[in-house]
Amino acid sequence: MRIAVLTALSALVLAAAASHAQQSADPSGIWLRDDGNAKVRIAPCGTNICATNLWIRDTSKGEEAGDRLVMSLQPKSSDTLTGTAYDEKRERTYSITVQVSNRSLLTRGCILGGVLCKNVHWQAAR
Repeated sequence: MRIAVLTALSALVLAAAASHAQQSADPSGIWLRDDGNAKVRIAPCGTNICATNLWIRDTSKGEEAGDRLVMSLQPKSSDTLTGTAYDEKRERTYSITVQVSNRSLLTRGCILGGVLCKNVHWQAAR
């Protein structure tokens, strides 16, 4: 009986450790771009994560409400996800890094093998 209890406790400890190790940053939510020009919803969409424009203040660069990025992300660390983002409207794929903080995100998208990159800061919408 004692061995069964120890085995069960060991299994619980290992399961808890595995669960903790698998926890990663979660960018889900509604976010405001630091320049005040965009509000997006980040949420699961199938096996990916989608960032969908809820509103755009300045549409002169072709961005519109409803545009979305389909992101395939994997944990890099407890607060950082990396992978790719596909822009459906422009038919372009970017490499992307998403760093999640308490109430903010930092996204870094790159094209041309990382030669051209842009950082964007986001704040959680209230």
